[in-house]
Amino acid sequence: MNDETAFPHDLLQLQERLHRAHAEHRAYLAALPWSVEPMKGWARGERYSHRGDVPDSPGWSEEQKETVDRMWAEIRQLSIDVVDHPHWKSVPTDILVASRMQLKRQARPVEAPEAAEAA
Repeated sequence: MNDETAFPHDLLQLQERLHRAHAEHRAYLAALPWSVEPMKGWARGERYSHRGDVPDSPGWSEEQKETVDRMWAEIRQLSIDVVDHPHWKSVPTDILVASRMQLKRQARPVEAPEAAEAA
């Protein structure tokens, strides 16, 4: 039986790059205006009061839209590369999901202590 924790180095690298790409994408989106298109904000109580006051959104610039599209394309390609890696053909079907989850845990990048404290 295959050792489900013995992953090829290139697969581990792909999965780590995928984790990092997702993290960069989330961070980039968090810094953008809340609406892709320009939209008027609202005051607490008008709608969605659980969010408090929401300022007007200037929308995203063309450059920001292109960056988000590029980031998504990279995430999609890395996902395909991980899923289509030849290693998975050698993993028995009954442990495939557990093995995939183990890869995700094993390849998760270590956060710098100051980044973990800021979160």
